[in-house]
Amino acid sequence: MKIITLTLSPCFDVHCYAEDFETGRENIVRTQSVCLGGKGINVSRALLENGFESTAVVAVADQGSAELCAELDKVGVDYRAIRVSGRVRNNITVHTASGKESRICFDDAVENGAQLLADVYTALCELCVGECILAVAGSVPKGVDIDALCDMLASLKNGGVRLVIDSRSFEKSHLSRLRPWLIKPNEQEIGEYAGREVTSVEDAVIAAKELRMLGIENVMVTLGSRGAVLCCDECEDGYFLSSPDVNVRSTIGAGDSTIAGFLAATLTGSSKKRALALSVCYGSAACMREGTNPPRSEDIEALLKAFE
Repeated sequence: MKIITLTLSPCFDVHCYAEDFETGRENIVRTQSVCLGGKGINVSRALLENGFESTAVVAVADQGSAELCAELDKVGVDYRAIRVSGRVRNNITVHTASGKESRICFDDAVENGAQLLADVYTALCELCVGECILAVAGSVPKGVDIDALCDMLASLKNGGVRLVIDSRSFEKSHLSRLRPWLIKPNEQEIGEYAGREVTSVEDAVIAAKELRMLGIENVMVTLGSRGAVLCCDECEDGYFLSSPDVNVRSTIGAGDSTIAGFLAATLTGSSKKRALALSVCYGSAACMREGTNPPRSEDIEALLKAFE
């Protein structure tokens, strides 16, 4: 089975560190690292780090394209670059001594969204041959018609592609139409889909079961340090696993690593319960690394022992 990831809004993640961060005043920070970013790219990197191949389809803006492609080459991800106008974003995360993170994400826009979708569709049709999972992750840039994107994804699904959607750009109506194989909302996102606040594991299970009624096969809800919920055909009432206690250095990209864990479990024929455990361990292990970096296999294996 092939894994393809789609990132329409790649970026560089600038990680800064400060003793404290407060709005409304000048904050002195030090830049610690600049990392390759973008949710689909993060999924591909987490898979690669743990021995699983994938191909990342990436919309690469003119300004910053050389640097972005150089980083993709450096980390070894197999990728297909789709050229677009504009510049690659720099997103900023400020880490503080208390462990809090403040994230500043810039809007992304393209001048010719129709051409971008046409080029992406051509690439995906070439890549999505045979049994295939397509993970669409990250925001959809302004200038891209979300309904046209859904048309494209629906066509691929009708051809047998399993869809993974992890993007706030897709509303509940889009999910109802596409009926993805997997979605992975976080606590805030599942609340937006449910139309009410989700504050507990029980709330998350109820909301996930409602989304499954739309025809979504697997709904995995990440709850930060508390763990994750999975509602699926194997367990209608949902599985819940607490996150292992780890030294958190950065949470950026942890949710993307969670998806990679689920995909890795699928590739190895694991049960859904095992898939949830692997997902939680992938995400937790990613938090153990500074910046935006994939989870290491030795950390995942050590964390998995808690669930055995």
